[in-house]
Amino acid sequence: MKKISFFLALWSIVILSHSQTQRFEIDWNGSKVFSIGSKQIELPHFKAKNFNFSFEKGISFVSQLDDKTPINLKSAKITNLNTTVVSESDLKDLKLSQIPKNIQLISYNSNARGKTSNTIEINPIFNDEGVLKKVENFTLSFAPSPSNRSFNSSTSLQSSALKTGQWYRFAIDTTGVHKLDKGFFDALGINTDVINPKSIKVYGHGGQSLPLVNNETQSYDLIQNAIQFIGEEDGVFNNEDYLLFYAIGPKYFNPENNSHINPYSDVCYYYIRIGGENGLRMSTAEEPLGSPNNTFNTFHDYKFFENDEYNIGQVGRRWFGHRFYYENTHTFNFDFPNLITSRPLNLRVYAAASAESITNMEIKANNSDISSLSFPAVQYGILGTQDIFDGDIIISTDAVTIDLFYNNNGNPSARAYIDYIAMEAERALVANALQFQFKHNDMPLLNGIGQFNISSATGIDEVWDVTDPYNISFYRNELNSAEFSFKTNLGHSKIYQAVALSNTYRPRLLTNAAVANQDLKGTVFLNNEGQFQDIDYLIITPAFLSAQAERLANINRLKNNLNVKVVTLESVYTEFSTGMQDVSAIRNLVKYVYDNASNPNNRLKYLCLFGDASFDYKDRIQNNTNIAPSWLSENSFSLTSSFISDDFFGMMDGSEGSMATADKLDIAVGRILAESPQRANEMVDKIESYYNADAYANWRNNFLLISDDVDKLSDRFLQLTTDEIAEDVKTSKPFINVKKIHSDSFTQESSAAGQRYPQVNDAIFDALEVGAVVVNYFGHGGEDGLASERIFDKINAKALNNPSKLACFVTVTCEYTKFDNPLRETAGEFLYWNKRGGAIGLITTTRQIFISVGIQFNETLSQYLFDFENSQTMSIAEALRLTKNDPSVTNNAQRRLVFFIGDPALKLPLAAPEIIATKLNGEDITNTNITLQALSPAKIEGFVASEQGNIINNYSGTLTATVFDKSIQRTTLANDGSTFNGQLITLDYETLGEVLFRGQATVENGKFEINFIVPRDIVVPVGNGKISFYSKTDNPLSDQRGYNFDIKIGGVNLNAPEDNQGPNIELYMNDESFVSGGITNENPTLIAKLFDENGINTASGVGHDIVALLDGDETNPFILNDYYIADVDSYQIGSLSYPFRNLEPGLHTLSLKAWDVYNNASTKEIQFVVFDQNESLEITNVLNYPNPFINYTEFWFNHNSSGVLDVSIQIFTISGKLIKTIIGQTNASGSNSSLSRNISWDGTDDFGSKIGKGVYIYKLNVKSQLTGLKSEKIEKLVIL
Repeated sequence: MKKISFFLALWSIVILSHSQTQRFEIDWNGSKVFSIGSKQIELPHFKAKNFNFSFEKGISFVSQLDDKTPINLKSAKITNLNTTVVSESDLKDLKLSQIPKNIQLISYNSNARGKTSNTIEINPIFNDEGVLKKVENFTLSFAPSPSNRSFNSSTSLQSSALKTGQWYRFAIDTTGVHKLDKGFFDALGINTDVINPKSIKVYGHGGQSLPLVNNETQSYDLIQNAIQFIGEEDGVFNNEDYLLFYAIGPKYFNPENNSHINPYSDVCYYYIRIGGENGLRMSTAEEPLGSPNNTFNTFHDYKFFENDEYNIGQVGRRWFGHRFYYENTHTFNFDFPNLITSRPLNLRVYAAASAESITNMEIKANNSDISSLSFPAVQYGILGTQDIFDGDIIISTDAVTIDLFYNNNGNPSARAYIDYIAMEAERALVANALQFQFKHNDMPLLNGIGQFNISSATGIDEVWDVTDPYNISFYRNELNSAEFSFKTNLGHSKIYQAVALSNTYRPRLLTNAAVANQDLKGTVFLNNEGQFQDIDYLIITPAFLSAQAERLANINRLKNNLNVKVVTLESVYTEFSTGMQDVSAIRNLVKYVYDNASNPNNRLKYLCLFGDASFDYKDRIQNNTNIAPSWLSENSFSLTSSFISDDFFGMMDGSEGSMATADKLDIAVGRILAESPQRANEMVDKIESYYNADAYANWRNNFLLISDDVDKLSDRFLQLTTDEIAEDVKTSKPFINVKKIHSDSFTQESSAAGQRYPQVNDAIFDALEVGAVVVNYFGHGGEDGLASERIFDKINAKALNNPSKLACFVTVTCEYTKFDNPLRETAGEFLYWNKRGGAIGLITTTRQIFISVGIQFNETLSQYLFDFENSQTMSIAEALRLTKNDPSVTNNAQRRLVFFIGDPALKLPLAAPEIIATKLNGEDITNTNITLQALSPAKIEGFVASEQGNIINNYSGTLTATVFDKSIQRTTLANDGSTFNGQLITLDYETLGEVLFRGQATVENGKFEINFIVPRDIVVPVGNGKISFYSKTDNPLSDQRGYNFDIKIGGVNLNAPEDNQGPNIELYMNDESFVSGGITNENPTLIAKLFDENGINTASGVGHDIVALLDGDETNPFILNDYYIADVDSYQIGSLSYPFRNLEPGLHTLSLKAWDVYNNASTKEIQFVVFDQNESLEITNVLNYPNPFINYTEFWFNHNSSGVLDVSIQIFTISGKLIKTIIGQTNASGSNSSLSRNISWDGTDDFGSKIGKGVYIYKLNVKSQLTGLKSEKIEKLVIL
């Protein structure tokens, strides 16, 4: 992205004769109330797609040009401007301080994978000499820019300097001249007796953070520094020889960070290379001939104070020091020897405060009042405010004392912080035998020759020109003169270092100084055969997670046929940032890979940051999780615009990197949130399970939408937008079964903790455990969960049990997955980390987001997420990339708040088309005269087809058919009484009809047949229902989908045979070996087997649900209709499996009531004991089966552990001699069963020899991996 900002006062820019124009209208529409969390603000408003607002900058008008070719940015000019005068009251909540004094135009050229767009941005309101004006329309004149559309890499393939030679590293923390003598080289482990000092080289860029903007990076390889090596002429490293070089420390002012402290590291590294060609050496400076036009006897000295101790909002990369809390006064001392007191001293004070009322800070210099800083009160979403003093002061002494007095205005909780204090003063150019840096600010303003005159220079040996720190030249004080002068050309800023050999710095030795050879740039594209191969997918990980990252890479190689490369962060830093952490080093590697593809179509597509991230790059907080760092904004106060974003790593244009509004993504980026190998393994396990056979089931046809209720007027769009998305999906992808959970359709209940929706909580759990491919929630939320009514919170996220049915969650709500704060784990993180299920990935937010932005983002995202033909879906992260680049959301920087957490190559697991129903009860299914009546038999026939619609004759598999009754019309309840124009805000919406039958059939030679009896509880009026089909085949593993809306349902079969017998029911807990009264864990699974001659009713007729009651509690029934499915090729037999959650320890009685399709009921009970984690570990019913045995037996026992047990079985003779030890585990497969029967024995001893017949004793020992509790039992066995 390229950008230029200028004022209307600069309209004198000359426009080329072939300029073009475009007219823009700003469609003002009064004002609009915007909501973010519980905060509401009213702002002047115009068309949403052009509207942008931030608390820091106010409102702006953003639009894309019709012309898609790059424009000459310098040619852009506003003409034909029409404005209207407005009053201050028209600003509503927009601050007068946010209104510029004139029109500011910003224009951009953006490119995303070869697609160009042009964007302009202006402030639509300005203060014209006290008169407020709003822009009604204007014309933009611009000239096209020459465009080279050919593929042209900005970086070329190259090998790293690290590829060969001996390399060592050392640390420095101070800017200046450093001396490395023979003893230092020896301490590094270098054998100085065998090296030629001429071959010694120094590499590094010092402590400066790398540029954020792509094209400002000077080199993608290590940069060699010019050095001096005293005594190298003889080619021998003698004892008196030494090396001098100029190093830049980590404290160095960087305008991009507005800080003197490197944000990523407090220490920086330089490398020494031994061997090869001669190293780069400093040159003698060439003084210009002639007399000087200007002489400099003074210089400008710069001093600062800055500490990084506090991050006020725990967001952003800006840190502060010296907190004003208990002590409201701090003093800072500076010294400027030989100060020119007649010249002003420039003082800058940056400070911030966090207070609920206006506070201020007085600044004094040498006891004289200088100024006062004023800090506005914090407000919703703004965690701190800042003020700046930047001005000239007069000081009469060399010593300068700055006193800061914080006035908290009587608010004891108020706090203030110093960002930094900086001063620049003019001093006499007098040396004092110490090295020092100097410059003169007039140099770039003057022409000709300048001469610097240094007095008291006896101790100064040389002056180095360090303007280019990699190519230094020097002036030598040959005679150690007291007055030393040198000449230089003027017209440019230059920086000099006065060098005193008696006052050099010594670098810090490192324990592991040797640096291994590596060539990341030269080898990253090579395949196993050493041949160039384009990279599809790049994973960047710390070394300690590399094994798990490789597992993820292998999954994508096998499942998605991608060329995946795993690169460690350590190798990236070693090669791209001289061993120092730097987010730009990561980005530079990504850009290197992207740029060097063989052609544009083969460029890098996916990037995965494998590891957690944190707002603290330097591990200043406890339990920090800065594993794979992300980009953090310099703004560190706002929860709406102080954001963390991985977008930084995916924007590849030369002028991108500043995270400007129009910067666009070229690469789909995802992140695996893991801080340990164990967590990483668990997350990769989930991704692996996503492709396993168990995940192939009819849940892949389901889509779940959840909306918040209408707590206030502005919330009315939440449920409306959610419902519109649902209807769009239904229309465009009719095979998807869309389930809607509008919270306001359920009864709201009051509790001590506030308003709650327990039925919504249950409905969400049930829908997730039945399974859904996508779960889209839209509404309010936060770090603790969804909605103020806590319809799905942290506890729920951890308790969710949906293995093999992992959903992609879309939660465009405030801070749901604010993962960069290790001090507070969020609901989104727990949802992702859930080992038993939860989310496979999240499109989620890390900061607060405006509802208006969320609406537009959600609507645009759904277009891309479901933009596929047949089964050719794009990855979830790619859909997010396209959404962020879409013109409808590009104008808003808040899109940076949205992340994809998960594997960026992961796609929605949608089955391929097509399954086609052909006949109903032997007739063409499109025959309008056929109606399925209540209690009538139904036979559906059809076939599995290719994408071209032809039957797949060799197809064999299992099909699931779900038959829905007619759609149901519903209306929300307006629980909170919110009104619009005097009317309660309700929503009329449509949902899928009740499930009449869910069963399975065998598919042979591509054909299938489904039979069932239509339940009595259908809605009687005739109308069209829906059949949803899903089929799976195991060889090869694949699935198909289909649907049909031709089926007509209604009426009653008056000739149905009589049936007065209810269904047969069998109940178990955890597995079918369970015996009533047995032990379970706290999360047991109910298993029910049902049989009825006419089938089981799941149609949800009033009072006719499949209902489970726990301990007779009729106020909290468990409705299990959605969990029931008929067996393959039988509508009479079926089963359900329901996971209970967090049951109290002790004895429980569970009853299940089920109805057949004739509405005959049966009830069955079962008892079980939930193990108390605080009680001892118990094992019961210990036996071996068969017993007696000859050469095979199994050891069976029940236990009360919910976790894995380590098992040891020792077998003894009657006399007590140990002859065999068997080691095993319970629950190793993830089963919740309280019965263990997976350890067997063949009757041989520890040496494999068959033991004799007789009676033997065995001792069973178990130990819980979770609690460490132990238990043992002794029994007998007999060998025949």
